[in-house]
Amino acid sequence: MEPHDTPPVADGANPRIQWKVDGLKSSYVNFANANSTQEEVVLNFGMNNNWDRMAPEVEIELTHRIVMSPFAAKRLSELLGRLVSQYEGRYGSLK
Repeated sequence: MEPHDTPPVADGANPRIQWKVDGLKSSYVNFANANSTQEEVVLNFGMNNNWDRMAPEVEIELTHRIVMSPFAAKRLSELLGRLVSQYEGRYGSLK
């Protein structure tokens, strides 16, 4: 099995997924914002480089925008919920 392959499913109900990572880019963000319409969910990601909490104005450099269907957004929400629960189980509650 390749490092980015999922293990075969015993019952054959789901296809094996092969993750293509040749063009994958990693980014760090410390800001996220979301909005939606009836047909799509838009996630914006970027960097807040201002650490002065008393600043009257903060500039956020948006670097990535992800547009998805509400169905994909719900699956992402469920995935993130499970991930945060696992994280808190290992390292303690996030506040």
